[in-house]
Amino acid sequence: MQCRVDVAVMIGSGVPEGLRAMGQSVCWVVLLNGERRGTAFASRDEAEECKAAWLAELQAKAGDSLH
Repeated sequence: MQCRVDVAVMIGSGVPEGLRAMGQSVCWVVLLNGERRGTAFASRDEAEECKAAWLAELQAKAGDSLH
């Protein structure tokens, strides 16, 4: 099964209240097969780190299923 992991940007009212209260008008989220996973991030770098972790986990699971 092929999984797709993406980083998407959310702007304005899509930004969670907690981040808006801190003055953030933009945030980034990780999508797995088009569905949001986890929290919203204040920086793209944080979201990219989370994306990399998801990819590593998915690769490890794919490797396990081959054995």
